[in-house]
Order: sequence, then structure tokens, then C-alpha cells
Amino acid sequence: MKKIYIAGCGGMLGEAFYEGFRKDYELKCTDIDVNSSWLTYLDFRDFEAYRKDVIDFQPDYLFHLGAYTDLEFCEQNVDETYRTNTMSVENAVYIANELNIPILYISTAGIFDGQQEVYDDWDVPNPMGIYARSKYMGERFVVENAIRYLVCRAGWMMGGGPKKDKKFIGKLMRQIEDGVTEMFVVNDKNGTPTFTHDFAKSVKVLLQNEYWGLYNMACEGLTSRLEVAEVMLNLLHLENTIKLSPVTSDYYKATYFASRPPSERLENRKLRIRGLNGMRDWQVALADYLDNYYKNF
Repeated sequence: MKKIYIAGCGGMLGEAFYEGFRKDYELKCTDIDVNSSWLTYLDFRDFEAYRKDVIDFQPDYLFHLGAYTDLEFCEQNVDETYRTNTMSVENAVYIANELNIPILYISTAGIFDGQQEVYDDWDVPNPMGIYARSKYMGERFVVENAIRYLVCRAGWMMGGGPKKDKKFIGKLMRQIEDGVTEMFVVNDKNGTPTFTHDFAKSVKVLLQNEYWGLYNMACEGLTSRLEVAEVMLNLLHLENTIKLSPVTSDYYKATYFASRPPSERLENRKLRIRGLNGMRDWQVALADYLDNYYKNF
């Protein structure tokens, strides 16, 4: 059984990787937030500690998942963001190269400026803010320096359920649980949701086929924040209970002041050309997510 070291595995994506890989691989999963029994502590920003922990495990693959993803935090903590989102990725590449093993790095649709309606794997990023810049610099370092790599770009991530979903779906679900009767959702942001479990499965297929390189990896179907909220309410049978009110991004500018591209829509062109696009339609994935993680809602 081959071995995978997964760093930054305590979040919504890490949970999906643990569930998706644990039956077929020997895993060591680490994070600074040891929130599950299968996690051990490791701060991957500490290069020597990171290197020792990985080398002691002698993995066949190194997965580097963790990052700061709160855009406002990143704008206000620039050095800490680069230390966590960029320089720790450099650490991971050094370690993977030393062991001559492939590395997986998670990138994001947020590295584009949103001036195009849709972005494929070969479009050139133009990051707008500190978060996007830090992630793109991590992506570039992997591509330019790793011996073998997978760089997989996710869209609007959803997964992990009430305990771990800090993104859009999780925020909407918390509003519902708080008893809101009206939701104000932006009507000027487009993108592609990405279910963590579909993402992990697609990574597994690429890994097993040894199709190294850079891949867009979002759910199928182009949508918007407003449409996602609308479909979510319909799936929960709350469309007649909660009023959905469209607003522009200016409505939230005091809270969400970091720059965000108007479009983060990804096309999985490379996966499709290879005949390996297993990413489901976002509406199907959303229904699956709600059914499995919010079944007692």
C-alpha cells in the first residue's frame, strides 16, 4: 500500500481527501488544528518540523492542502499570508524534490481577474488581491520547480458540513439555522461550485494514471452566487419560506472589502480532453452535499 503525507488536512477539503484515500493508501494527515482523531499536529510553516515529519513517514506522495482562504484576513495580514500560502508551498516542493516524490498543490479560480466569462486550464492568471496573489505565487513555484506535480484549481468550495464549511454554502446554512426569513445574496458574482469529494476523486484518478500537470477541477455548469442560493433553497423546500433578495457586492463592501473577480468560472478542458472529467454538475453535487451533511436539518 502506497503512502501519502497530507499537510493542512484539518479543513473541509482535508476531510474529503481522508475519506477518499484512506482505504487505498496509508495516510499521515496533519494540521495545526487537530480537530479529528485521524489528525496529528504539524505547522507546515516550520520548515524543519515539516521536513522531519515527512521524511520520517517516507511517503510516496506529498499533498499540500492548507492555506488561509479568508480574503479579508489576507488583506490585513500580508506577511503571514505569504508565509502560509506561498513560502510553505516552497517548503513542500523542497521536501518532495528531496524525496523524489510527486506533490499535489491546491490552487483556486480566484487567481483570475474575472474579465473573461470562463477560464480554461491554459488561460493566464491575473490575481487581484493578496489572497489570489499568494496562491498564484504558490502555483507558479510548484509548476516551475517541482520534479513531478499536480496543481488542481478549485472553484467555490463546498463540503465538510456544519463543522468545517466556512464558505458560501456553510454561511447560508448558518443563516437558515438562525431563523432568517430573508436572504440578501449578490447578483454580480459568477463562478463554479466544487464539491470536495468530487474534487478528491478526480485527483485520485489523475494520481493513479500519473497524469501530472495543472488542471482546472470544478463542478460542471456555469452559475452565480444568486442561482446557487436559489437552488439551495429549492432543494431544502424553503423557497416559499425564505425570501431571496438580490443585491450588488456593494451591499457587503464593509464586511467583504477585499477585491473579488466578477467571474471565477472554470472549464475543465484538460480533464475533458483526457476523457477523465468526473466532476458532476454542480446542482447534482449540491443536492448530494446537503443530503449527506445536512440530512437532519
